[in-house]
Amino acid sequence: MTSFWHHLSAPALAQHLLKVAQKARIEQVMLKTISAGYLPGHRISHHHPELGDMRHPQCLELLDTEDKLRAYLRDHADELRKVRAVLLLCELPLTDAS
Repeated sequence: MTSFWHHLSAPALAQHLLKVAQKARIEQVMLKTISAGYLPGHRISHHHPELGDMRHPQCLELLDTEDKLRAYLRDHADELRKVRAVLLLCELPLTDAS
């Protein structure tokens, strides 16, 4: 099944990863549209709503505990082998102390 997703366009892969993140019960996931950008070794590309390819950057942001995010990366390592994953350790969210 994994090799199937590698033959799809970047938007289809991003949608797949979004759905499996929901099934993995990741707390919050956002798929962000990138208006323009480039990937290592490629030219600048611009977003076009009807065209998408693997050379246009995609941004799927997942927010949860480090353990759950690392498990997600491990469980989907084959699908993510050409993906640059960045883990940022963030502060705890603000809460009302009253």
